[in-house]
Amino acid sequence: MPEEDLVDIKFRLFDGSDMGPFRYSSASTVEMLKERIVSDWPKGKTVVPKVANEIKLISFGKILENSKTVGQCKAPFGELTGGVMVMHVVVQPSLTKTKTGTITILQLLFFGSIWNVVYWVFIQR
Repeated sequence: MPEEDLVDIKFRLFDGSDMGPFRYSSASTVEMLKERIVSDWPKGKTVVPKVANEIKLISFGKILENSKTVGQCKAPFGELTGGVMVMHVVVQPSLTKTKTGTITILQLLFFGSIWNVVYWVFIQR
């Protein structure tokens, strides 16, 4: 496989820690990345995804679709030579019971943009 078809990706977890970097083919799908994250999830974390569908990957402010390839997720303005792509990992465990009238940070991440979360967390205290 030619070197230019490989992409180094680091996954930034909810607590600020990182997984990787790992090297992937540009043809690898987001679904494949999620499956790797679930299988290699660090021990001792309070939130643990059980299946790939419980994970959302965010890159350059966009939630990535499972069918997209790594090559399609690159920055629209190009990559730095030798750089590592960072994707943010958000875990949304299957909810069995939810409270009404309460908006959590995870709900904001999934039903709004990252900027809405920043607004609610840091400005609307």
